[in-house]
Amino acid sequence: MDLLQYVFFQNALLGSFLTAIACGIIGTYIVARRLVFISGGITHASFGGLGLGFYLNMNPVIMALAFAVASAFGVEWMSKKQGVREDSAIAGFWALGMAVGVIFIFLTPGYAPNLSAFLFGNILTITHGDIYWIALLAGLLVLFFSFFYREIVYVAFDGDFAVTQRLPVKTIEYVLMFFISVTIVVSIRLVGIMLLMSLLTLPQMTVNLFTSDFRKIIFGSIGIGFAGCVLGLILSYFLYVPSGAFIILVLVVVFLLLKGVQAWTNKRSVNRKG
Repeated sequence: MDLLQYVFFQNALLGSFLTAIACGIIGTYIVARRLVFISGGITHASFGGLGLGFYLNMNPVIMALAFAVASAFGVEWMSKKQGVREDSAIAGFWALGMAVGVIFIFLTPGYAPNLSAFLFGNILTITHGDIYWIALLAGLLVLFFSFFYREIVYVAFDGDFAVTQRLPVKTIEYVLMFFISVTIVVSIRLVGIMLLMSLLTLPQMTVNLFTSDFRKIIFGSIGIGFAGCVLGLILSYFLYVPSGAFIILVLVVVFLLLKGVQAWTNKRSVNRKG
């Protein structure tokens, strides 16, 4: 409990909670639409913006956001308008972003002091400014999903049916791709580029073991994500290991344990019937 006296730990807890809300909401859409690979592509493409930001001595987060949004829209445009396979377009932007990032970081004079935090995450370094941006994103996601919940569910599970219902499918897809990009960039501080894709999918996978209801997956993912962040944060603090990696490790262990419980329960049910 003594940890709660420190401002940096208070910021870490608040940032974890807000990030869990944002990732729980947008991650449910990612899993339902099977966009896990594209979220990984956007995450790694944003590395190009980080490198360019360091080279130009500009805010690397703003540049990463620009790269992430451009990559997301670029994948949509190439796959829907130019006849390029979606996985090929994702791989192209993924490789381009990483290559551009490596080149500009190499060309940057001196040393990029925050690079490891962006790559591997360090929630203990989160600032009040980061919290404001995450809170704004979480609030916008809550409002957007509240007002357009039915349309989002239709687009997530059956885009063709949504078109027949004359829903603005393209607009919703592009807006959600924008939100995916922003969520990825503002969440980098938590677990880093290398592990962020797991934070957007592991809680949803865990809840999906027990329900397929879109709304329940959202709320369950927020709860599991926040619990995993808190437990991973505390354990990493006392064990002196990177917080981002430990948060993901906790989420993986929780998923495997609950998967084992589900398999054991199903086996007992089958044996009773037999």
